[in-house]
Amino acid sequence: MSDRLRIGLLQCGAIHPALVPRFGDYPDLFAALLAPHDVSLRTYDVVGGELPDDLGAVDGWLVSGSADSAYAPLPWIPPLEDLLRALVAAEAPLVAVCFGHQVLAQALGGRVAHADAGWGAGAHRYELVGPTRPWMRPEAGDGIRLIASHQDQVVQLPEGAELLARTAHCPVAAFTVGDHALAIQPHPEFTPGLSRALTGLRRDRIGDAAADAALASLDEPLDHGTVAAWMGAWWRR
Repeated sequence: MSDRLRIGLLQCGAIHPALVPRFGDYPDLFAALLAPHDVSLRTYDVVGGELPDDLGAVDGWLVSGSADSAYAPLPWIPPLEDLLRALVAAEAPLVAVCFGHQVLAQALGGRVAHADAGWGAGAHRYELVGPTRPWMRPEAGDGIRLIASHQDQVVQLPEGAELLARTAHCPVAAFTVGDHALAIQPHPEFTPGLSRALTGLRRDRIGDAAADAALASLDEPLDHGTVAAWMGAWWRR
């Protein structure tokens, strides 16, 4: 592997079109997040049917968020699940975020459902479970703060998965499968500005009380830089 990481971004959705001119789409957001870690992205339009032919074409893989549910009867989801199972079987370095986290769990036999606790929005503090792993540098103590934006969540881990982070609202907030697949429910790539704008667009769906709490939470520091470093270290192991 060269010093510069070549990462295949499996793009499973898009940022709300009204917000893209201000904040960019998933490739822009991940490129900005990972810029300090010498990463270049090659984007695959999964929704449009674009999937890689060669699992070794890049140094690692990244699965994006989506407004769709992992369990929705959409024609592009089963081929994505097949690809994810193939990547895990091949022990290809993989990071899956939000929808990616959910569809990876589902593909491996876990279960995803609508969250009984309602929307996860704004910044949340995620409790880290178990000892600090070698790739988790810099260390973050016993928790990290990241931005959430989801209605669904993983409610049953796949067999063999190891829980990495949780909250009372989201008991399966991150997990690993072996030494090659890392899944994260919150969005390390989301900025406070984007989260504020999304919350404003979704206020009617989220509810006033939850939306106000989400907006207030965005004034506190976030750990997206720490998690970006973890992602880079995960791919480089």
